[in-house]
Amino acid sequence: MQNVPSSRRRFLRTGLSAAALACAAPLALHAQGAYPSRPVTLVVPFPPGGSVDIMARQYSEPLSRILGVPVVVDNRPGAGGSVATQAVARSKPDGYTLVVSSQSSHLANPLTQPKLGYDPIKDFENIAILGRQPNALVVHASLPVRTFAEFLAYAKKHPGKLDYGSGGVGSMGQLNVEMLKASTGIYATHIPYRGGTHLITAVLSNEVQFILDNLVIMLPYIKEGKVRALAVASEQRLPQLPDVPTLAELGYPQLNLSSWTGIAAPAGTPEPVVRKLYQAVRQAASDPAMQAALRARGVVPPEEMAPAAFERMMAERMQRYGEVVRRAKISAE
Repeated sequence: MQNVPSSRRRFLRTGLSAAALACAAPLALHAQGAYPSRPVTLVVPFPPGGSVDIMARQYSEPLSRILGVPVVVDNRPGAGGSVATQAVARSKPDGYTLVVSSQSSHLANPLTQPKLGYDPIKDFENIAILGRQPNALVVHASLPVRTFAEFLAYAKKHPGKLDYGSGGVGSMGQLNVEMLKASTGIYATHIPYRGGTHLITAVLSNEVQFILDNLVIMLPYIKEGKVRALAVASEQRLPQLPDVPTLAELGYPQLNLSSWTGIAAPAGTPEPVVRKLYQAVRQAASDPAMQAALRARGVVPPEEMAPAAFERMMAERMQRYGEVVRRAKISAE
């Protein structure tokens, strides 16, 4: 933690639980003055329609209601999310400019772009998880496989025949499949696309035969029968896909890593503001209507996780995926 900003060190040293954070917030805010007093911007570093954008818009209205000011979603796509994320890291740390973080901006980019220009932990106050999006192994409906075992057998019998898609070189979709390849011994060719919307088109048109990526963007097409889900990366089977086994069930617990979407502020944002935002996210996430809406989209509602625990989870994921990046020699630069 040597390079962690002083405001972050003070926050971590408190050792407050999530419940204590919520209780302490009102007194601290009173001492610091009213926040927020004007609109808050949620910067989405990706185009509209993708999983991160969907999550931001799911939360913007309830957060506006809880905070008492407009919470505006601002899409700023570019360079796989790194341009807008870096801009937020360098913005004024006052709680009015936030970034909707994800494993793309806060894990894949830092691992595959050494000259990125921001550190996902040192340069941010990582406030809260908005939800977890299980990854799913999804194949085009024309592929003659109906189970994960059949998929592996087909891939091994036809080496080089299968192409897989991702949202770009160094994206989480690529990292997930490279982990799958290392764990199963299959071979497939990577076809990168410019973001989730292009990837969806590629899968639906059979331009690529499979992906191991965010379930949120593919769930409607799975239900329509245009693509087929063979496995999900989640702790338990999903109510939306009760017949689809988890990767852990199939003998691959190391692949059972769901994606996350969170909310982050620039490093140095005052602790009372961080607490206020954490409390607002937890209030929004605990509402039964929000939980039902998230589940309908294939999102697992977020567990209660204080900022310090959130960053520990991020660091652990960085280590695990870092091994994949080094082994596969993945570079987005």
